[in-house]
Amino acid sequence: MIVVAGEALIDLVPQGAARAADTPGPAALAPLAPRRGGGPYNTAVALGRLGSPVAFCSRVSRDAFGDALLDGLRTAGVDLSYVQRGPEPTTLAVASIGADGSAGYSFYVEGTADRLFAAPAELPDGVRAMSFGTCSLVLEPGASAYEELLRGAAERGVFTTLDPNIRAGLIPDADAYRARFKSWLPSVSLLKLSQEDADWLGGTPREWLASGPAAVVVTHGGDGLSLHTPDGGELRVPGEPVDVVDTIGAGDTVNAALLHGLAARDALSPGVLAALAADGWSDVLRFAARAAALTCSRAGAEPPYAAELG
Repeated sequence: MIVVAGEALIDLVPQGAARAADTPGPAALAPLAPRRGGGPYNTAVALGRLGSPVAFCSRVSRDAFGDALLDGLRTAGVDLSYVQRGPEPTTLAVASIGADGSAGYSFYVEGTADRLFAAPAELPDGVRAMSFGTCSLVLEPGASAYEELLRGAAERGVFTTLDPNIRAGLIPDADAYRARFKSWLPSVSLLKLSQEDADWLGGTPREWLASGPAAVVVTHGGDGLSLHTPDGGELRVPGEPVDVVDTIGAGDTVNAALLHGLAARDALSPGVLAALAADGWSDVLRFAARAAALTCSRAGAEPPYAAELG
């Protein structure tokens, strides 16, 4: 089983094809529709739709939004045994869509359920990998609980992935976050991040690999993905051409597709990952690029099902 740990929230997304370039006046005047979201949540749903055994580990509100979030996970076949519930409200993220389909966000996070996550006493039996990232590693006190879970999983030899998925507006002290990010790397097997994340963090794949990860994957939007390995190797695959509706959930779909593809090759261990041949990596990266392209072709975070990818 793969366990995804992190926040579940509601994205408020402009309805239809409304974009910043198409809508005069304040973006807030555009009609907004609620959609299930959150980077870890999207990753769990995508894994379930691809057919991977997956569980979600988070704290979710008992409000109507929280119920809807759990319904989405159940429909995707995600195990909810490690979901905590609480009376606090659900986190909201208001999305603005640029003319190129890129998404920006503002957040309503004070006193919300996912911030009060507590690390479970033990990990599920048979866990093969754990995935972390996004807001859950920023907002305290939950961030420290997720960090504890990450370090504990690594100490047990569990394969771990990290997608920082930077939301700069939620980070009050950029330098402190950058230092904390570096402190996580010895506990990370696979680091995946966007080129925008890399630019904000100010490091390089070579530097990050020296701290522990067995591989780093960087996404470059429509230009595809690149793989970086400790031996200095680099592999790049192009993006899949697609008419972009928006990019919401594309990076989360990449997370899921990487984990799904590596699990199919029995490569969810740092040693096996480091030995994975270039042709195996190429197949995994191209699979992730196809999956992300399908997500970009529809509104909101709607990752593909296995049957759509052939």
